[in-house]
This record gives sequence, C-alpha cells and structure tokens, in this order.
Amino acid sequence: MATALALPRLLDRFPDRPVMLSAAGVLGLLLLVFAAGFRLFGTDKDALWPLLLVVWSLLGIGYSGVLTPSGRLLRRSSHPVDRPALFAAQFALSHAAWLITYPLAGWLGARGGMTVTLCVLGLVTLLGYLLAATLWPAHDPDVVEHEHPELGPDHPHVAATNGSRRHAHSFVIDEHHRRWPEKVGSE
Repeated sequence: MATALALPRLLDRFPDRPVMLSAAGVLGLLLLVFAAGFRLFGTDKDALWPLLLVVWSLLGIGYSGVLTPSGRLLRRSSHPVDRPALFAAQFALSHAAWLITYPLAGWLGARGGMTVTLCVLGLVTLLGYLLAATLWPAHDPDVVEHEHPELGPDHPHVAATNGSRRHAHSFVIDEHHRRWPEKVGSE
C-alpha cells in the first residue's frame, strides 16, 4: 500500500516503462532468491521466517510497481470510449495468467517442492519481463507526428488539423490509426 501511494510521485519523475520493468525484474529475481533460501535452509523455520518476511514485503513492493501504473498505461493507449473494453480485456488476460500459474504453483509444489516451484515461477516472471522489455519500445512517445496520405483534406480527422495530412497528437490505435508507426513520422 505504501508503494502504491508513493508511486505517483515516482512516476512524475520517471516514465512508466522503466518503473514497471524494474519492478517486474525484481519480482522474478526475488522468487529466485527465495528459492535459494529454501535450498540453503531446507525447512529450518527459524532461518526461513526472516527471509520470508523480507521477500514477501519486497514482492508486494514489486507487485505494486507493476500493477499500479498499468491503469495509466491503458488510459494512455486508448480513447475514453474504448477504455471499458480495454480494461475488461486486461482484466481477463491477467486472470487467464493466474488461471495458469496458480494451478502450476500447486502442482509443482506438490510434485517438486518449494525450491522447484519458486524457481519455475521466477523464470516465468523473468520470461514475462523479457517479453515486455522486447515488445514495449524504449522510445514510446505519447504524441507522435504522422501523416494520412489516404485521407482527403476535408476528412474530419485531417480537417481538425487545418487540412494538414501531416500532424501530431496523442497516438492510439483507432479507426484512423490501424497500426503503430514503424518510425516517427510515418504511419
């Protein structure tokens, strides 16, 4: 909760991408650290208990660092009319991931023990981190200059920019912008 409350000030200073990716990377590494703790200490509760408390707290911080900015990211990526559908899709996708990982955690825990379970879930988390770092462009401006050679100067989208087919505005995928520009200045 403290992290979620502190994030708005942090996000005023840093973009969403590095905050979210850092938090996701920390989550994966923490799971691997906890797996190492289980490997080292076995079932010694006196040794594991302090480690559990520290890792659990840090996992909460990392989880907040990934999830709290996601609403900002979804809002930035959509028009107001599309947001209910986008938020519903994100909710469904996140719960589909839980539908896979919760049974996986239970099955692995029963079959392979906590060390194996934490390693596998840590690696799954780091795979998600790598996918996000690869698929989410490092340069992701909100306002993108682009042009619409296919639209006439009287088209409402172009007319709103004084008839210029080349213009800049907050860029989201919609009926006038079917795909992300391959490079700034083209669509």
